[in-house]
Amino acid sequence: MIYQHEAAGRFSVTSWSEHLITDIDGEGTTAGDAYYPNRGLTRADVRYTYTGEIEGTSTLTYLIAYKADAAPVLCFEHFEGSIAGHEGTCVFQHSGSQDKASVTAHLQVVPGMGTGGLETLRGEADITIAGHSDDGYDLTLTYSLAGAR
Repeated sequence: MIYQHEAAGRFSVTSWSEHLITDIDGEGTTAGDAYYPNRGLTRADVRYTYTGEIEGTSTLTYLIAYKADAAPVLCFEHFEGSIAGHEGTCVFQHSGSQDKASVTAHLQVVPGMGTGGLETLRGEADITIAGHSDDGYDLTLTYSLAGAR
């Protein structure tokens, strides 16, 4: 789909709590309070803060698969704030993959779940993260809003 606008922002992880769902082999590693299976599934409850043309906060729930190579990651994100000055809420669906060194994901606005100035939002973004950053991660949303200029 062709979108009419772009909004650039930066998101930072403000909290991350990951819990084991299934450990296939009974093998993995522990870091802090979290256990990461070599092969298995986890659920992560996460909060993001956005700055830039995308300004606000989000709550997310990730379902993460772990295996030796590119493993699937799925997520729903509830965003509250503003995108290019349009205030409201919306939901993003993430679909991607991760390995020990990187994460790639495609975000898509879930139609019909927006409120306020984001009620008619449609859009998408791609994210590529290589390693940890204390400064956050860039995101550019290409989007359209019915009735917006």
